[in-house]
Amino acid sequence: MLLVYTHKISPRLNYVFKHICTRVLGIKIGFTTKIEEFIAHDSLKMSYTKQQLSNEFFVKSHDILFEQGLNDIDISIQDWEETKCFFYNGDKSAIPFDIFSASFYLLSRYEEYLPHVKDEYGRFTATESLAYKEGFLHQPVVDIWAYKFKTALQEQFPDFEFPLKAYNIKPIIDVPSAYNYKLKGLLRTLGGILNDLARLKFKSLYSRFMVLLGFKHDPFDNFKYLINRQKSSKFKFLFFFLIGDYSTYDKGINPNKKKFVSLIKHIGDYCRVGLKISFLAIENKAILKKEKLRIEDILNTNLKASRQSFSKLNLPESYRNLIELEIQEDYTMGYVNQIGFRAGSCSPFLFYDLDYEVQTPLKIVPYPLIDYALLKYKSLLDKKKVLNEVINEVKRVNGDFVPIFHNYTFGDDIQWRGFKELFNLILNSANEN
Repeated sequence: MLLVYTHKISPRLNYVFKHICTRVLGIKIGFTTKIEEFIAHDSLKMSYTKQQLSNEFFVKSHDILFEQGLNDIDISIQDWEETKCFFYNGDKSAIPFDIFSASFYLLSRYEEYLPHVKDEYGRFTATESLAYKEGFLHQPVVDIWAYKFKTALQEQFPDFEFPLKAYNIKPIIDVPSAYNYKLKGLLRTLGGILNDLARLKFKSLYSRFMVLLGFKHDPFDNFKYLINRQKSSKFKFLFFFLIGDYSTYDKGINPNKKKFVSLIKHIGDYCRVGLKISFLAIENKAILKKEKLRIEDILNTNLKASRQSFSKLNLPESYRNLIELEIQEDYTMGYVNQIGFRAGSCSPFLFYDLDYEVQTPLKIVPYPLIDYALLKYKSLLDKKKVLNEVINEVKRVNGDFVPIFHNYTFGDDIQWRGFKELFNLILNSANEN
């Protein structure tokens, strides 16, 4: 066990030390404010306070972990070998930055509580983030800092054996609509036909009739391929189905359609299934509760995981609603138009509510990449290059790689050409050194 001496055991300190030491590095941790207890401890130990006690492993603390609420924090980004960091703490410290305070700032999404410009969907964008502005969005810096901390500890305690952690993949399949043409109902189908005619989209019109007449496969129905891919993979896929009511933002399949319900049940026989929360449910707890009960009724089990439409988060309300409805995991922490690590980490972490100053039971599983973010790279070669760079960043820290693909990504639409190959590249990345 790593024993940490500090002048005050605050909720923030407890939260971030447990994330870095236990969740990332696999070390048990304890805290003390008593010097005698600290001196008597004969294993891993460090002090985290303003002044070093003697010649122990010491990290000088920043004030943020001992504060409450939001404050105007001065952040100065500096280079640290192959990465960047902030909250520089001088030469006497065993590591040159207070990685615990810096990690807390990123994991708590402190900056998302501060005034910022939202996009047209009301989302916090990558360009508003400190990581984007300072050029470290492409790195899981919290995990990198944790491993630097581990290296420094190993130098001081060479006999201590640290547990080993392995690179892991959690493939996500987002299903906003299971079918492009099928199961849409008479009115929506007629509307689609008229829309195709008005826009002179004759290719779409032809495809629509061929699918509806049973001569062609629906381009969004790639579930057989995905199930077969799951059967040959050691990593469990997680599907998020939208079952909310039809609206301006969400145009999925009516959840009362028996064939759609059968599809969800069928997927659930092979893969994990979660709820894709509709856009209207993000800000309406009553709608969210209805959707949760609806999918639980289909799956005949308690809902564990969710993901919000358009990757929209309203902090802290979005997460509080999930906690109130006893949803255990959320997969919304990432950006739609940018590849990178929104919370600076590729390890799942618990949501810390800054308003209440409390660690919650909600597990946040961050994702660094969604298929849409790869569309800006024109050639398949460029897409592979970028994808490999992200994979290598996660591998370096033995983290969890969480890619998000949509069911329609695996169809024959020209813009998604080569994406099956990219998906396979991800699944095969665990077999490469």
